[in-house]
Amino acid sequence: MKHIITIHLGLLAVATAFAGGEKTEQFKTRVVASGLHRPTGIAIQGNHTIYFTEVPTPGVSGMNGGSNSVSQFSLFNRRITRLHTGEPEPVNIIVGQDNDLYWTCKSAGVILTQDDEGETSVFLSGLQKPSGIAMDRCGNFYFTQVPTPGVNGMNGGSNSVVFAIGTATVVLSTGEPEPADIVVSKDGDAYWTCRTAGVILERSAADGQTRVLLDGLRKPVGIALDHQGRNLYFTEVPTPGVGGMNGGENKVWQYDLKTGVITLVNSGDPEPTDLAVSRSGNIYWTCTSAGVIVEARRKYGRY
Repeated sequence: MKHIITIHLGLLAVATAFAGGEKTEQFKTRVVASGLHRPTGIAIQGNHTIYFTEVPTPGVSGMNGGSNSVSQFSLFNRRITRLHTGEPEPVNIIVGQDNDLYWTCKSAGVILTQDDEGETSVFLSGLQKPSGIAMDRCGNFYFTQVPTPGVNGMNGGSNSVVFAIGTATVVLSTGEPEPADIVVSKDGDAYWTCRTAGVILERSAADGQTRVLLDGLRKPVGIALDHQGRNLYFTEVPTPGVGGMNGGENKVWQYDLKTGVITLVNSGDPEPTDLAVSRSGNIYWTCTSAGVIVEARRKYGRY
C-alpha cells in the first residue's frame, strides 16, 4: 500500500553534527534534508528525486510497532512523501531500469518492489539477510547476503554475492566476511564493499574473475558509481555515530577508475552510510545517526 504522507522540510540547523570535519578543496557540502529517523539506503532518479529508507526500529515490523519506511524526497520543494511502511528492515534501495523501486529487507530475507502505481510486492524471498542491491543496464539484479557478518568462508561464514535473472539466482562470490553494498557499471563490472575486511572487490564482466580493487580501508560501507562509469564513490565508517569534533574519522571518497587517483570528498560526518550520484554529478549520502541527507557539489569546473 502506498502511504501518502507528505512533509515540508525547512533547512534546520544541524551544523554541529558535522563540525570539526576536514574541508576539501574540490567539494562543498550542505545538508538538504534533516529531521529524519536513521536514514540508511539512498537512490536518485535524474537530478532532483531522491528515494531513501529509514530504519529507526531494525528488525521490528509495522504490526509489532516498527516505524521503518521508504520515502521520496524532492530537491525542488524539500518535500518528503512516504511511499511505504511496515517492513522490519529496509536497508538499501535502487531505481530500476523500469523506473520501479527495489529494496532489500534484511531481517525479513526479501527484496521488495514498488511500481509507479504505488503497489508494493515481494520480488525475491527466502534470502539470507540481503543487504546491498544493484541492477545492470539489462535489468539483471546483483545483491549481497550477510547472514554471518564478520565471519569469512574459512571460518564458516556463508555470506555471498548473488546474480539474479528474474527470480533465477546464481552465486557469484562467497567467502567475504561482510559484503555490505554493491554497484554495477554499464559494462557489467560489479564492485562491492566488504566492511570488516576493509576492501572493495571487483568482479570483471570480461573474465568473471574477482579481484581486490582497494584494500587497507576502514570499514567501507556504501558504494556508488557516477553515470559515466568513471568515478567510484564510497564511505568509510570506522567510528559510527561520532562526529569530527568528537574525534570521529568517517569519510566519503572518490576513486577514479581510470587513473587510480583517490580524492577526499568529505570528512567529519558522524555516520555516512549509503551514497547516490545524480546525472549532473552531485553526490548524496545518508548520515544515519545525524538523521540527515548531505549533498556534495564540485567547487570548480564542470562534471
